[in-house]
Amino acid sequence: MSADRPKRFLAFDDLPAGGIEALLRRAEELRAQRAARTPHGTRPGRVLGMVFEKASTRTRASFEIAMYELGGHALYLGMQGSQLERGEPLRDTARVLSGYCHGIMVRTFGHDRAEEMSRYATVPVINGLTDLMHPCQVLADLLTVVQRRGGSRDPLRALRDASYAWIGDGNNMANSWIEAAGILGLDLAIACPAGHEPDAAVLARARAGERGRVTVVRDPAEAAAGRSVLSTDVYASMGQEAEAEARRVAFAGYTLDVALLRVASPDAIVLHCLPAHRGEEISDEVIEGPQSAVWQQAENRLHAQKALLELMLP
Repeated sequence: MSADRPKRFLAFDDLPAGGIEALLRRAEELRAQRAARTPHGTRPGRVLGMVFEKASTRTRASFEIAMYELGGHALYLGMQGSQLERGEPLRDTARVLSGYCHGIMVRTFGHDRAEEMSRYATVPVINGLTDLMHPCQVLADLLTVVQRRGGSRDPLRALRDASYAWIGDGNNMANSWIEAAGILGLDLAIACPAGHEPDAAVLARARAGERGRVTVVRDPAEAAAGRSVLSTDVYASMGQEAEAEARRVAFAGYTLDVALLRVASPDAIVLHCLPAHRGEEISDEVIEGPQSAVWQQAENRLHAQKALLELMLP
């Protein structure tokens, strides 16, 4: 591993200075190469071990296809069919996969699980999602904003020229948006009901740098007013199914619908990391409407992941 190659990508803080912007530039190059059908097998023979303790569509598909198109291979390990289901310690899995693979991606529940994987692995570890952070998704979201605002040559300027609102749960997506805002210097408003705020430590770190501006409010309309990027996610994430009904009550009024979109900037775009519960956190009219960038955002998982894999895998 080169001196500037990160040992892990569990959060944006693991990247070197300027790392997010560099990934966005490279992701756009890779997108253009794929569109032109230009071969870009820059990681031939590399193997990525993928550990899934949570279900997935976009994370699994994007990482598998990314490794294939980079000339490598992705190995899928789910709970069923592996010793993880029988309680094998994650540290043992980390050690074994380090002997087989050039990198590991883990999608799990507690962030401590990804930390443990990184601590015992001797190859780079990528966070495919934890309950605390989802940086791979937000990297794709940032790429979508850059593309929509014509900022491929200067992604940082394009990102800073926009303003952002997160509507709903202060979950892993909100936390990664907050972290990105603090690093990149973005203006971000979070609207969430009492008791569903983002992680306090993540928020404090983002505010400590005094680069970004992150505010937390209760009123979705206040957060969305004049904003150019509106994002949301489901009310109950994986592992919170038992709380689904209570959360539907708590989040009443937090739907990203046409009325909320009207108070945003006229050229605002809408993001959702999917899967969506239409009629709950987002209306069908908005997700299918002209201001929705959701499908471009989903595709960008592939391009962003390729750039990340090039960075992480020796």
